[in-house]
Amino acid sequence: MKGRTRPNDLGRSLARFFQEYLPTLRGMSQHTIHSYRDALLLLLRFLSKSRRCGIEQLDIFDLTSDSIGRFLKTLERERHNSIVTRNVRLAAIHTFARFLATEYPEHLIVLQEILGIPFKRGARTAPVEYLEQNEVKALLKAPDQSTSAGRRDHALFALMFNTGARVQELLNLRLCDVRLQQPYQVRFVGKGNKIRICPIWPQTAKLIRRLKEERHCADDETIPLFVNSRGTQLTRFGVRYLLRTYLGLVSVEVSTIAAKHIHPHSLRHTTAIHLLKAGVDFATISQWLGHANLTTTMRYARADIDMKRQALLQVFPDVLGTASGDRRTFDYLPIIEWMKRL
Repeated sequence: MKGRTRPNDLGRSLARFFQEYLPTLRGMSQHTIHSYRDALLLLLRFLSKSRRCGIEQLDIFDLTSDSIGRFLKTLERERHNSIVTRNVRLAAIHTFARFLATEYPEHLIVLQEILGIPFKRGARTAPVEYLEQNEVKALLKAPDQSTSAGRRDHALFALMFNTGARVQELLNLRLCDVRLQQPYQVRFVGKGNKIRICPIWPQTAKLIRRLKEERHCADDETIPLFVNSRGTQLTRFGVRYLLRTYLGLVSVEVSTIAAKHIHPHSLRHTTAIHLLKAGVDFATISQWLGHANLTTTMRYARADIDMKRQALLQVFPDVLGTASGDRRTFDYLPIIEWMKRL
């Protein structure tokens, strides 16, 4: 029929890529899938503008190494994306190109040229931002626990510090995922739908139990644990807003917070750093946080200045004029004890 556009190879491939390949065959999380969606949507808009046609008229032959190269330059020059962001977009395009190669081998030569586009070097790794012990305490005291919203926020932050879980993992928690009898624990579904069990301390379990009792919910219910004022699942943007609001309040009392760029993932960094300071081994921390490999966990060892000072004391005690047993410059934080009192 005139005026209607039939699905072409590109349209059908995109549907299979997002509906079947990424979630089912690759087992990617919704967060990663959304990142890939945003990257390809930007690309499609760029190609549509370049070819002066509607997105629905684009097809596989519009994907070339030249067009992808121009798109990447646009990200940096016009959108002012960092090298890291540029490389993330390219990673999504590479994944889609590999998928297309299995679906349409007749386009293999062009797709190989796209896969040959290199990632850009020179990306700076942002420093790991985290909260010190006094800053954690200040943040946990900030919510007004005389209100239901304040009690929810206090429980949310306490659980984030207790478990070091990713924000979306916490938001996906259902009431039935929390065990409030000894041993107290929560069940997370992490990246790649990997399941892990994380212990929680009695005080954290008490905060969660209070939330459940206020909502008059049974332990085995599958509704979200953390909800907004409308009773629907709290979102990542909601958590970011809450954190920013409370940090603004406590920064008046704790001035060091104002100089830090703290976001929800920083609370995960905080747990990792303090576990490491407390002497917990890398393998345990890796399991605790749900890291795919130890390399990810070990970056925290490079993030803390106190740990670097301790390393100097161990390697060059005489040069520094300090006894090797002198730990004054390295304050071990008893994370197990202070987190029990969250």
